[in-house]
Amino acid sequence: MAFEFKFPDVGEGITEGEIVKWKVKVGDKVEADQQIVDIETDKAVVNIPSPKAGKILKTNGKEGETINVGDVLVVIGEEGEKVEAKKEPYTGSVVGFLEEAPDEEKKVETKSIKKEARKIVKATPAIRALAKKLNVDINSVTGTGPDGRITKEDIGSDKPAEAKSGGIKVARKYDMWGYVDRIQLKGLRKATSKHMFEAHSTVVPITNIYDADVTNLVELRKKEKKAADKKGAHLTFLPFIIKALISALKKHPLMNSSLEGEEIIIKKYFNIGVAVDTKEGLIVPVVKVADSKDIFQLASELKVLSEKARGRKLDLMDLKGGSFTITNLGSVGVRYFTPMLNYPESGILGPGKIEDRPVVEDGKIVIRKILPLSFTYDHRIIDGAEASRFMNDFISYLENPATIFIDEKQEKK
Repeated sequence: MAFEFKFPDVGEGITEGEIVKWKVKVGDKVEADQQIVDIETDKAVVNIPSPKAGKILKTNGKEGETINVGDVLVVIGEEGEKVEAKKEPYTGSVVGFLEEAPDEEKKVETKSIKKEARKIVKATPAIRALAKKLNVDINSVTGTGPDGRITKEDIGSDKPAEAKSGGIKVARKYDMWGYVDRIQLKGLRKATSKHMFEAHSTVVPITNIYDADVTNLVELRKKEKKAADKKGAHLTFLPFIIKALISALKKHPLMNSSLEGEEIIIKKYFNIGVAVDTKEGLIVPVVKVADSKDIFQLASELKVLSEKARGRKLDLMDLKGGSFTITNLGSVGVRYFTPMLNYPESGILGPGKIEDRPVVEDGKIVIRKILPLSFTYDHRIIDGAEASRFMNDFISYLENPATIFIDEKQEKK
């Protein structure tokens, strides 16, 4: 007996997904729990296993198409079994059902309609030439111009031509000003759009900007980088920023919180989300219990999570449980910006590009390494004064790294 396997509810409120890759085809034999298809949800790429052994009789949906939870993914049956063809539709009435006319009659009727449509097409030679160029059937276009005349806009609003823009599949169309590319909002970009709108509609974001003198930190990182290389860890400034951040969060617990209804939930764990730029959009994997890891462990984990994010191989658990987020735009040359809160978290830190700046010290101008910082917080929970006290402590840790990094190393000895 053929079995219809439907796209299951994978949790997290996910209602749809995009088919990334079929791992089976019609006629293939599968075992129970064998992976049959990869589906990209708004959280991660999920591997869907077969619920039973058998033969694939039918697959529904092509790669790149969207499928909803509850839709049939595949039909699984036994050797020699076939999928039953759907019965012809019937038209109902109060006195019974009348079978629809045979296909031949439908074809004749369709041809007659098309022939009639061709008789009343009103279009200039230029419009007809444009329709031919765009491969548009002008007989199927409804004119919106005077007396039903077909215009450029009517041609452009008909069947779009597939194209690519920057490596992304688009629908290329023609409007009154020229060609435009339309990109369907789906997958990760759709999820990001929804999440950002939710955050913007719910929280009251305020952004403060600061500068941190990280000259000493630059020297410390240069020194520790040799040890990191021996451990196979790529040591960036991010692990140091995470360590300083956690020390400041422990002094200011309200920064590590969220608002649920009329309760402020203060998290006693420190799971730090780090935004990763991928070709599909922004993904925020989470470093769990970051306070228990040293800079080398953080460096290694950040590298693994970033590679998994760019390869769309993150597990759903890699994206859950964050308490505070860092989004670094310094790597692409940005100084200051206004980070959007990763709702429902109450704070997000945005490091900028480290640069040499002239600074006055003891009446003399010296060149120091300055790190621009942007900090956005939810004003429903956090007041500006408390936000500044938090950032002052955070900056103090960055400017005097020995207070946390060297002490940490001594504790481990």
